[in-house]
Amino acid sequence: MIWLTWRQFRAAATMTAALLVLLAAVLLMTGSRLAADYTAGIASCTPGDDCGNFYNRFFEDYQIPFLASTLVVLILPALVGLFWGAPLITRELESGTHLLVWNQSITRTRWLMIKLGFTGLVATAAAGISGLAVTWWSGPLDQSAPEGFALMDPLVFSARGIAPLGYAAFAFALGVTVGMLVRRTLPAMALTLAVFAAVQIAVPLLARPYLMPPVTATFELGRENIDGLGISREGVFSVNLTAAIPGRTGSWVLSSHLVDPSGRTVAASGEMGVVPVSTTSGPCALSGAGPQGGNACMVEINRLGYRQQATYQPLERFWPLQWIETGIYALLTLGLTWASFWWIRRRLS
Repeated sequence: MIWLTWRQFRAAATMTAALLVLLAAVLLMTGSRLAADYTAGIASCTPGDDCGNFYNRFFEDYQIPFLASTLVVLILPALVGLFWGAPLITRELESGTHLLVWNQSITRTRWLMIKLGFTGLVATAAAGISGLAVTWWSGPLDQSAPEGFALMDPLVFSARGIAPLGYAAFAFALGVTVGMLVRRTLPAMALTLAVFAAVQIAVPLLARPYLMPPVTATFELGRENIDGLGISREGVFSVNLTAAIPGRTGSWVLSSHLVDPSGRTVAASGEMGVVPVSTTSGPCALSGAGPQGGNACMVEINRLGYRQQATYQPLERFWPLQWIETGIYALLTLGLTWASFWWIRRRLS
């Protein structure tokens, strides 16, 4: 039975193995050079320098392989559901070969157990290995990535650690279950992709931010969380706040607002927030434009009590959130697997 299962899915297994070998070769060839460039760049940072310029240059140099490797890990679980899970039972039902097997000495429960166990473990292991390999390779880049590509950001988080293993197991079980219900390969593949994509979008937006209670704190304004200062023609002074948090590199920022001394929201990140300071005299006067004037103006804004209020998941929660989310997908996988065995025993003929 295992030999028959291998014969049926050797094409998909060969394609997946080739993809993993290619990915591993690229990661091994570039990984040592990437780590050496990162170590040399950190060592060259001068005292008092936050290495911001180096981080920007370093990420730009490796941005294309960073995005490509992340994309491979993101789509691999979907491919497992499409080409491994959905056709696993559906193809048998369409051709009627399942009846021939069941009339032999193999029971339908054992038949499904071997198919799920052998094919599912191989497919899930492939996704898990790819996720861990990319996590190892991208370590220096994850420490220097700009806003939007940080380790805790939704897309990057989903392509790191052990989470891809849980996604692949869920996608495989989903494909098998949908295939049993639909009994047509192409519709089963399309429905599997739609449901899997919907879950992958819903979890980061609705569930992941609250798997652990997020942290809410206020921070002084500085060059890390301010994108610019502006003065309108009417002399109105404004501050453009970003989603970055001072001293919290790599965190996942859920919300960021500029608040006044009473705690009232003035503006969200990416918006210009009006601050009532003098633009004709003092540190924020138009004549004080320039690096020193800008720093003095920032000190004055902080003295007035304006702050950044941010809600975020800190970087140190990366692995706890990975384990929690993977556990959720494991439970979903077990539920779908149980449903498949129940359906094949009670409903499928």
